[in-house]
Amino acid sequence: MPDDPMISLVGVSKTYADGTAAVNELSLDVRRGELCVLVGPSGCGKTTTMKMINRLIEPTTGQVLLDGEDVAHTDPVQLRRRIGYVIQNVGLFPHLRVRDNVATVPTLLGWDRKRTRSRVNELLDLVGLAPDTYGDRYPAQLSGGQRQRVGVARALAADPLVLLMDEPFSAVDPVAREHLQTEFLRVQQELGTTVVLVTHDIDEAVRLGDRVAILRQGGHLEQYDEPATLLVRPASDFVADFVGADRAVKALSVTPLDLTGLEPPNGAVHASVPSNADLGQVLAALLLSDGRVEVRDGERSLGTVTAETLLRQAQQARAL
Repeated sequence: MPDDPMISLVGVSKTYADGTAAVNELSLDVRRGELCVLVGPSGCGKTTTMKMINRLIEPTTGQVLLDGEDVAHTDPVQLRRRIGYVIQNVGLFPHLRVRDNVATVPTLLGWDRKRTRSRVNELLDLVGLAPDTYGDRYPAQLSGGQRQRVGVARALAADPLVLLMDEPFSAVDPVAREHLQTEFLRVQQELGTTVVLVTHDIDEAVRLGDRVAILRQGGHLEQYDEPATLLVRPASDFVADFVGADRAVKALSVTPLDLTGLEPPNGAVHASVPSNADLGQVLAALLLSDGRVEVRDGERSLGTVTAETLLRQAQQARAL
C-alpha cells in the first residue's frame, strides 16, 4: 500500500456558534487504498470529522486535503461527485429501480448509456446481486442487507477517489451484518478503494480497519494505529477501557498465523485451518482437536500448530 496519503486532516477543528467543540485540532492521514475507521463514544466528533472531508460540514480551522488538494478550494458539488457516500439507512430513491439507483452519479456526470449500464452490471455482480435478478426491482422489494449492498454499489459507481461510510452496517441484523462486512472487505480489497468508515462498534472497527482512530469527547484523537497495536498496546487508559477487557482475545483475531513457525506434519490430525488463518481461528480449532491443528493451502499440508506454537506466536505479537 503506498505511503502517500489520499486524505490528510491538518489541525482540523469544528466549533459551533454555541461554543460546542465537536472536533479539536485533529491531524491524521489516510493512505491510498487504506480502510480507516473512526470509532469512539457518542459525541466524540467521528461523523463530524467524516463530513468535513466532503464539505457537508465546514471546518472552523485547519485543512482537509484530498489527493493533495485543499477541499476548501474545490466546488462542493464537484467534490461530492468524486466521493462515494454510504449512510446507515442507505438513502436509496424509492421510486427508482435498483439499476437506476446505482446509475445516479454516472448519469449526473453525463456518461453514455452503454458505459453506465456496463458499470452498473459490473458493480451489482461485485456486491453479489445478479443484475438480471435484482436490476429491475425497487428498494421496497429488497431486504435490508440487499439495500445496503445497492448503496455500496451506488457509492462506487463512478470509481470515486474516496468512499465515506457512516455506520453502514448497524441497521441490519447481526448475522447479515457479519456477512456484509466480509463481502465489503472483499470488494474494497479488489477495487483498492480508499475508505473512511465511522462506527461506534470496536469489534467492527478492528475487524475492518487497516488503521483505527479512537476519538474521545470533543474530537480529541487518543490513538491511531493498526488494530493489533491498539489491542496489545493501548496508548491510554481511555483506549484500554474502550477496546475492552477482552482485548487480548480480540488481538488474536487480527493477528495472522506465522507460517514459518509451523511444525512438520506428523500423523493424522483432527482439525485444520487455512493458511491465511488468524490466531483466533487456530485457537478455536485447537479447542476441538487433539492438541494439534493442520495448516492447509488447498489440498497441501503446510505443517501443524500446537498450543505451544500458538502461545509463542501470541507472545511474539505482543512484543512487536
